Amino acid sequence: MRKTTTVDIITLGCSKNLVDSERLMARLENIGFRVTHDSPNPTGQIAVINTCGFIADAKEESINTILHTISRKEQGKLKKIYVMGCLSQRYLKTLGHELPEVDGIYGKFDWDKIITELKHTTQSERPKPLPSEEPEERMRHITTPSHYAYLKISEGCNRRCAYCAIPIMTGHHQSRPFDEILDEVRWLVSQGVKEFQVIAQELTYYGLDLYKTRRIAELVDAMAQIKGVKWIRLHYAYPHQFPMELLDVMRRNPNVCRYLDIALQHISTPVLDNMRRHVDREQTLELITAMRQAVPGIHLRTTLMVGFPGEGEQEFEELMDFVRWARFERMGAFAYCREDGTYAARHLPDNIPQEVKQQRLDRLMSLQQQISAQVQAEKVGKTMPVIIDRREGEYYVGRTEFDSPEVDPEVLIPISGGTLRRGTFYNIDITDSDDFDLYGIRHTNQQ
Repeated sequence: MRKTTTVDIITLGCSKNLVDSERLMARLENIGFRVTHDSPNPTGQIAVINTCGFIADAKEESINTILHTISRKEQGKLKKIYVMGCLSQRYLKTLGHELPEVDGIYGKFDWDKIITELKHTTQSERPKPLPSEEPEERMRHITTPSHYAYLKISEGCNRRCAYCAIPIMTGHHQSRPFDEILDEVRWLVSQGVKEFQVIAQELTYYGLDLYKTRRIAELVDAMAQIKGVKWIRLHYAYPHQFPMELLDVMRRNPNVCRYLDIALQHISTPVLDNMRRHVDREQTLELITAMRQAVPGIHLRTTLMVGFPGEGEQEFEELMDFVRWARFERMGAFAYCREDGTYAARHLPDNIPQEVKQQRLDRLMSLQQQISAQVQAEKVGKTMPVIIDRREGEYYVGRTEFDSPEVDPEVLIPISGGTLRRGTFYNIDITDSDDFDLYGIRHTNQQ
């Protein structure tokens, strides 16, 4: 039997990291490696850990994963460990000094170096494939369910928000070429992908660096014309100088989901100024109003932060009132955490006690739970297109156009109502709801 070196890729952090892992996996497969992804206890010859370094909890998870993998190497269950990604990009020298058991530590963009090292390390173990064994050239190794994929259209960020360390790790915004993205969409469709989660650190900035103009609306419109693209969902927009023509594209194309992920962070103008967001309260209110008018029924997902320097009780109550007014269909929140190297860490005092931050976070999320329950209850009695992701216990689990994988509510359909196929769209009659999820049965007419 011909021996093939196995590499397990372990991905931590966001969907942008996942896309990086999928591209690296494809490149390794294209030169003859066998790859696996996120094995609970990797037993292949080599583990490559794609780390996250965004906030303290993510950094802790990355370090713990590295330490767990080192222990498996010490038990003889792995031969080599390599570390890449955002954490190592940020702390390259420190990690190299503190983790000598790791065989190689690389930055976020050092794929060529990783591949060269793996080829060199395994040269004697990895026989040259016979002509009949040459692997099919692939752009990516899709790790998500085959009917959806994440589509990263740019890297980096030109914003310099006071709290954010991401530009430190990823550098300036770099758009991918327009035609290259469309070619990837066509390839993904040929692989069975129907649903596209369009992602970037700053989606609405797309095109400025390459074409001197924002081309996100044009890009999404072009994607929508590709045969086989059933749903397009947009993530990580920025409120300052938002390109309103993108809403026209959403309203005009039925396969562009009425969904927008736009992180707002806060509503108090003094806090927004401290955050260096380049937007104020009135501009934010006007933008949300314009969005809801331009695209009736749009579901807005946002992220908010509590406990940032300058947020007193008055500013926090202003944030609570804002959430009551905006009624975000989807919302996440987190407490401010000081990040080394950021403007806030250098210039603003982190003087709000942690217990106060947590109390504010709990109050905010409790309010959002009530809003979410109301939003979901309003869907009861409607018939909605749903794509099926999986079977879980006594239910098929799917999503509407308003639900992104992993982060948003789901639709539960009893298996007793008949067989449903994963990756297939069905019209579902919504019969009930709870704080987040919907319940339904298959409508007599399939979409």
